[in-house]
Amino acid sequence: MASEPMDARNSAPSARSRAPVFVMGCHRSGTNLLYDTLLSAGGFAVYRGYLPVHKILIPRFGDLAKRKNRENLLQFWLKTESFRRSGLPEDYVREKVLDHCQNGGDFIRATMDAVARQQEVERWAVYDPDAVLYVSQIKSEIRDALFIHIIRDGRDVALSLQKMGGFRPFPWNRAQLALEQTAVYWSWMIDQGRRGGSRIPSDYLEVHYEELVANPRSAMQKLAEFTDHDLNYERIQQAGLGRIRDPNSSFQDEASSTLVNRWKEKLTADEISKLEAAVGDTLQEFGYELTSGSWLRRNVNDRWLRFFYPVFLNTKFFLKTQTPLGRFSNLEPLRATMVE
Repeated sequence: MASEPMDARNSAPSARSRAPVFVMGCHRSGTNLLYDTLLSAGGFAVYRGYLPVHKILIPRFGDLAKRKNRENLLQFWLKTESFRRSGLPEDYVREKVLDHCQNGGDFIRATMDAVARQQEVERWAVYDPDAVLYVSQIKSEIRDALFIHIIRDGRDVALSLQKMGGFRPFPWNRAQLALEQTAVYWSWMIDQGRRGGSRIPSDYLEVHYEELVANPRSAMQKLAEFTDHDLNYERIQQAGLGRIRDPNSSFQDEASSTLVNRWKEKLTADEISKLEAAVGDTLQEFGYELTSGSWLRRNVNDRWLRFFYPVFLNTKFFLKTQTPLGRFSNLEPLRATMVE
């Protein structure tokens, strides 16, 4: 189903076949694989930078409706690897951002429209896992945006994230508790994405990582219909950009056939039981089978964890996006370096 026409007061509407696409999902859920699948199909601008505009840049530099904030953002962004990977002239970016950008959506569109024109293609896609937290805001600023939310079994996500450091907000957390916290973080993230997507059902699609890996042709058909884009499976495999050819696995010594349900081999029965106690209801909601009924028998600690961490994450998100504490946002992910 096509999205609704944009308000005449906004920028001119685009056909769905040229609409921008946001690839999002909890980290380690397959966002890289999905993004590279779209790029390998052709017709999308290939951009290997990172544009965490709503997550990092706006909280750090402030409302872009103020010219001083735009100037400060530009002074930083023009020194980043993300800018250099765009291949855009500095003068063009200065003119477009300083004179025309009033919000994060304007910044993303000005950048990606120019990248697409430079590559002589009609549309672009953005890789941003954390867009699940900003669906409504992005949609209000980029009215023709489409959102693809990739969802993966939370037990595999927790296992993968733990191997890479896990979600451990407090230094005294034990490794086991960090695994459970990471699973609750997964549940919170996908809930945020679904909540935003429920307001724009025709422009929001959920795809499961397991289907993308095990039954890619079926997944491609759904994605093609949603994006109104030719996603030819053979062409995608032949192009093989990024993670299509080089899987981004935290378990580098394993074959691609083990990417699904790895938790069954890597986690102990006790770890599985604790994970399912923490997020069993969410796993079932998204069609993942449980090995036990442990989530129905949550003890006091399980219930405390399930209640406390979403509150903690919501509070942290509010403080970052709605208060001056956002000024302390970590810029390290953008790998800023001085221009020589």
